[in-house]
Amino acid sequence: MQSNQAEHINHARSRYAAMEKRILPAEYGEAEESFAELIKSKCLDHYVTDRPAPVRLFEATVEKALSSIYSAGDKAVKSHSSQADDSARLFLQRVLYRINRLKLFWYDDLQDYDNERSAYLHRLRDRIEQAWQAWELSFLDVAALGGENVGEALLRRAAYDVSPPPSTTGLYFRDHVGQVGYRRLLAIASLDGLVEASQLSRTLGGVSNHIHSMLTRVLVEEYGGGKLNRKHSTFFSAMLSELEMRTEPEAYFDLVPWEVLAAINHSFLLSERKRFYLRYVGGLLYTEISVPAAFDNYRAAAERLVLPKAARGYWELHIREDKRHGQWMLYDIALPLAARYPAEAWEITLGYDQQKLISERSGASVARSVRAAEVEAAHQRTLRQSAA
Repeated sequence: MQSNQAEHINHARSRYAAMEKRILPAEYGEAEESFAELIKSKCLDHYVTDRPAPVRLFEATVEKALSSIYSAGDKAVKSHSSQADDSARLFLQRVLYRINRLKLFWYDDLQDYDNERSAYLHRLRDRIEQAWQAWELSFLDVAALGGENVGEALLRRAAYDVSPPPSTTGLYFRDHVGQVGYRRLLAIASLDGLVEASQLSRTLGGVSNHIHSMLTRVLVEEYGGGKLNRKHSTFFSAMLSELEMRTEPEAYFDLVPWEVLAAINHSFLLSERKRFYLRYVGGLLYTEISVPAAFDNYRAAAERLVLPKAARGYWELHIREDKRHGQWMLYDIALPLAARYPAEAWEITLGYDQQKLISERSGASVARSVRAAEVEAAHQRTLRQSAA
């Protein structure tokens, strides 16, 4: 009897450990590990020209992942994900993320940046992005956006998203999430929260103008006016510290769903391409408009759980500042840009709608992970009580 009970407990622990990390199937996991080493290779572009076995195997896995979820020629083949589809997307988004993070300085070993301008990595990134972005766009009626009055469309969208009706996910966080789930939320959000606004800084090069000045004001507030103790990511770090969680960037990388990685990689793509400047502004507008309502649920959860003030300070800061940022983005950036580029102004709306779609999908994936963590924690408590 005791032997069977111990076996049951060990099986449950193993299952919980698997859920704690987004474990890839062996083929994808091995390919990602190979790529993590490949990206640090000495003279990567020269190394790949000889087509060594690790390169061939990695590229074959990338091709398998792409073909399993996208058809040739950038057309979407599926709108519903199976477990195999999600594994392929997680693998591809992790590869993209590893390439994109080379654009930011993280106080890594300087040699880790030797391949930051690698032609091979550039081609690989474009290959994945091309198929993935075509799939993303397939969920939107892009042609219809050109027929809207952009100013009216943005005002209408912003008025709705600044105070949307309560969602099932939002109510779950506000009224039901426990401390285990709250910690999972912080763990996943830390990947972006600890390097917040870094991508915005990539958009500010160029001739000085009113638009750049307003974007700079947003960036300066995100960076705490140049004072480290006031930087938004410092507040996020304080939340983690208060709950005795790890505070180094990427500490919880293996918990992050592909949907969250896709949101981060999408921001990298738009901020790096000046041709996508209007789309980036539209996406940032949605983010700044919608964040206060979403974060208010997280703040309420922390208060309900009677967590220390430091464990909710990041949410409170964003709620306060992003209400102002949303107005700046709408009236001082998005609408003036629409007037400046009337023929392309619909791209701002495209960026807004696409960011909303990606953000809602990302939020839903976080909620699923949080629920899974809480269910598993409850199961573990039951097992311990049974074993006592």
